[in-house]
Amino acid sequence: MPALSGLTGCAGMGEWAYRLRQFNGHAELLNRALPVDAWLADPATPEATRQALQLALRLRAFAVRALDLPDNASYQRYAALPVEAQGSVVWNVVAAPAHSLKPRTWCAPVMGCVAYRGHFERARAAAQAADLRAEGWDVYLYGVPAYSTLGWSNALGGDPLLSSFLHWREDDLARLLFHELAHQRAYAPDDTGFNESYATAVERLGVAAWQRAQGRSTEATPEDVVREQRRERWRALALAARSDLAALYALAPPDVAARKQARFRQLVDDLAVLTADDPGYSGYLAWARQANNAHLALVSAYQSQVPAFEALFHRLGGQWSAFHAEVARLAALPPHQRSF
Repeated sequence: MPALSGLTGCAGMGEWAYRLRQFNGHAELLNRALPVDAWLADPATPEATRQALQLALRLRAFAVRALDLPDNASYQRYAALPVEAQGSVVWNVVAAPAHSLKPRTWCAPVMGCVAYRGHFERARAAAQAADLRAEGWDVYLYGVPAYSTLGWSNALGGDPLLSSFLHWREDDLARLLFHELAHQRAYAPDDTGFNESYATAVERLGVAAWQRAQGRSTEATPEDVVREQRRERWRALALAARSDLAALYALAPPDVAARKQARFRQLVDDLAVLTADDPGYSGYLAWARQANNAHLALVSAYQSQVPAFEALFHRLGGQWSAFHAEVARLAALPPHQRSF
């Protein structure tokens, strides 16, 4: 998941106002958070929440012990969000030019330049999305259930567990926690694709390790297998569309707009065919019907380098400490030197 935008450094008044809102939003979240032990000791805590918190602690302990992820204050506190914010804690805006898949970036100290703009208030995110659309950008506005402060808030209590994701299925909760902790292990302050693909690789490899540790195969249940097959098929179709459009934009033919529309229609048609045979694809079809360059830029950021990171992990003998150290070394290099 994305990192929280930086809050310090030189900026105009509008940028300072944004960073102050971000700081206040995170501070409010931390004020809601209480130690997990306090929730577990409270007889008023619902049993489902109690069990989910216990699972989260086991997943966190596994991440530290088996995946060599950071052991710090993060995910040892829990915050129950207001009902109206149960699904998302932050809303992100991604923008890309009409005929390019290179997303717009926003820069700040600590976090560097990132390919999204996060807001704690959905209305502000929607207003920015509308402004960008009016300027001619392809825009994607979406809610996220968690974000990372890259460890800088550990002195304040760390990134908390949130009700926006706590009650997810076991493997999905594991994915999220492993992903967010990975952002605290290695981070390139100028490369969203590098950071998100690395964290996605950690979550995928980490969940497989968790399943093995629980005595389960990676094919945990038939439902899990089908769900992952759907996800992989959608990824393949989205990345294929991205590849075709990248080639189209590079050529820049006179009919580029019409051909762009046709390629997005093909993506919808491909997912409509899959949905006709399997309604489980309906969510992906809904995504495709709204998709534009910004959507594909985000998919690419999270997925395009994952195979390379997984290959690096295996080349290093599946040694987590060596893997994280190498990724940290690469993250410290200029982008053009990150070859692996």
